[in-house]
Amino acid sequence: MTYVVKQANTLASPLTGAADMTESADTARTDNMPGVADTADAAHAANVAVRNLTIRLGGNTVIENLDLDVQPGEFVVLLGPSGCGKSTLLHSIAGLIDVTDGNIEIAGEDMTWADPKDRRIALVFQSYALYPTMSVERNLSFALRINGTPKAEIARRVARAAEMLQLGPLLKRKPAQLSGGQRQRVAIGRAIVREADVFLFDEPLSNLDAKLRTELRRELKQLHQRLGATMIYVTHDQVEAMTLATRMAVMRGGAIQQFGTPAEVYARPANLFVATFLGTPAMNLVNGTLEERDGALHFCTEQWRLDVSNYAFVDRSGESPPQSQSQSPPRPCVLGVRAEDVRIGPTQSGEAAAERAKISLVEPMGNHRVVWLDYHGVQIASIDQSKTPVMPGDTLAFSLDSTHVSLFDAASGARL
Repeated sequence: MTYVVKQANTLASPLTGAADMTESADTARTDNMPGVADTADAAHAANVAVRNLTIRLGGNTVIENLDLDVQPGEFVVLLGPSGCGKSTLLHSIAGLIDVTDGNIEIAGEDMTWADPKDRRIALVFQSYALYPTMSVERNLSFALRINGTPKAEIARRVARAAEMLQLGPLLKRKPAQLSGGQRQRVAIGRAIVREADVFLFDEPLSNLDAKLRTELRRELKQLHQRLGATMIYVTHDQVEAMTLATRMAVMRGGAIQQFGTPAEVYARPANLFVATFLGTPAMNLVNGTLEERDGALHFCTEQWRLDVSNYAFVDRSGESPPQSQSQSPPRPCVLGVRAEDVRIGPTQSGEAAAERAKISLVEPMGNHRVVWLDYHGVQIASIDQSKTPVMPGDTLAFSLDSTHVSLFDAASGARL
C-alpha cells in the first residue's frame, strides 16, 4: 500500500521512511512551550474527533465515513487484523496522509489540513527510528534542540523522561549498544519530552519478544496513569488491547465494528467478527434456531435446547424483540459462549442441564487447561482449572452458563 505522505519539514534524517515521519511529529509545537511545569501538568489531554472520514489510496477506499470520538485523557486502542485500516486512521490523525473527505479535530480545532508539526501530537512507530550516531540523551533531546528550547528546559524534560522509563544509566550509550526493549523506551521517551496534547502509537511493541512486550505493556499503562495524557494506540494483539485500553475500537474493512470498554466488547460483542476476534480460545459458536417452546424462548438445535427467556436483546427501536414473536416461525441464529462459561462436571445454578461429549484435545496452559469437546461434530472449548486427570477420548458432562451467552443473527452476524 502506498501512502500519500505530507511533507511536514525539511529536516535531514540519517534514516528513511519512518524516521522522517517520526521527526515531523517530534518537532511539533514550537510556540508557547511550557516553562518548568511538571510533565503531567504539561500533558493537556486533548480530545480527538474524527467525523465522516473517508480515505482513498489509489483506486482503493481504505476508510469510508468513519466516526471516532476520543475523550481527553483516554487510552484508546485501535484493534484489528492486518489491512483493516487502523494504521491508516492513526496516520491521518497525525497528518501523514491526506484525507479524501471528512474532518479531524484535535482539542476542538480543525486539523484536517494542518501539517503534522502544527497538530501538537507525538508519534511512536513500530520501528525505533533512532539516530544511530547519537547517544540516548541526544536522541531524546534532538527535536527540542532543533526548536531552540532553552538548555535548562531540555535537561529537565530529558531527566524526567529518563526517570519515567528507567533510561538514566543508558543516556550516554548509542542505539547499537541497546536491546530492543531499551531502544523502544528511547523512542517512547522522545515522544514524552515533546509534552504533546495527544500521543500516537503505531504497533510500538511488535518487534519485541513476548517477555519484553509484557514488561513494556505494563510500563505504558503506568506511564498513561502518570501523564494523564490522551493516547491512541494501534495493535493487532488483543492482549495489548484488552490490558491497555480505556476504550477499544475493533476494526474490519476500514470500519469500526464496535467501540467500547474492553469488558463491554468482550462480554457483549456486537457481531460475529468481534466475537471470534477477541478471546483465546475464540468464542464457541453453535448454529441453531430461536423458538417458542413451553411458553418460553429457547435456542434449539437437533440435540438440545437452552432457555434464553432472560437474554438481554439489543434495543433496536421499531423492531419487535424475538421474545415477543410467540407465533413467529423458528429464526435461524448463532449462539456464542466463551470458553470460561462452559463448565465441565456437575451443573450449578444458572447453568443448562448437562450434556455429554467426548474430549478431542487437551491443551495444558499452566494455571489452567483448555479442554476441547466434540459435541455432535461441533468443537466446543472449555477453560478448566480443575486438577482431575482427563485424556482425549474420555466422555464427560458439560453445561453452559445461560446468563453469559450471546445470540447473533445467522444472516447478518449482528448481535440480537
